[in-house]
This record gives sequence, structure tokens and C-alpha cells, in this order.
Amino acid sequence: MSHKGKKTSRWHGGIVLLSLALSACSNASSVPVLGAFFPDWLFCILGATLLVLIINKLLARLGYSAWLAPPALFYPMLTALFALSAWLLFFQS
Repeated sequence: MSHKGKKTSRWHGGIVLLSLALSACSNASSVPVLGAFFPDWLFCILGATLLVLIINKLLARLGYSAWLAPPALFYPMLTALFALSAWLLFFQS
């Protein structure tokens, strides 16, 4: 295969991957709030962020926040865990 053939096949492969990624967005679920539609993952992220803030304050008050190092990794991962769990629990049909 020539050098030009490799470029063409990579380009076609990229187009196929892009079209597969965009086709997943065709039926996004949403929640109506006062006449406006919001994506359900937005509520999951907001709820998870609030829950992690509460857990952060509780752990700081109890003196356990130093055990959870590094916090720059722990709290975003905990937020992702709560958000994905809430989405699976409440919005998967």
C-alpha cells in the first residue's frame, strides 16, 4: 500500500468513527423543567457535586479529610461515581 493509500484509509476511518460518535446523540433524553428541556446528565452532575460538597464538609469536620490524599483526584472521581450511579439509577429505562 502506498503512502497516499494509508492517508486515505486513515481519513475514511476517522470519518466512520466521527459518524458513529455523532449518531449516539440522535435521541438524547431530557427532563422538562418549567417548559424548558434540560439533559438528564446535567441533573446527575449537579446532584453529585452537591453530595460531594456535603461529604467534604462532613469529612473535614470529623477530621478524616487528610486521609483522602490527593484530594484533586479523590473528589472528582467521587463526583463521577455519584453522577454515573445516579444516572443509571434514575434515568436508565
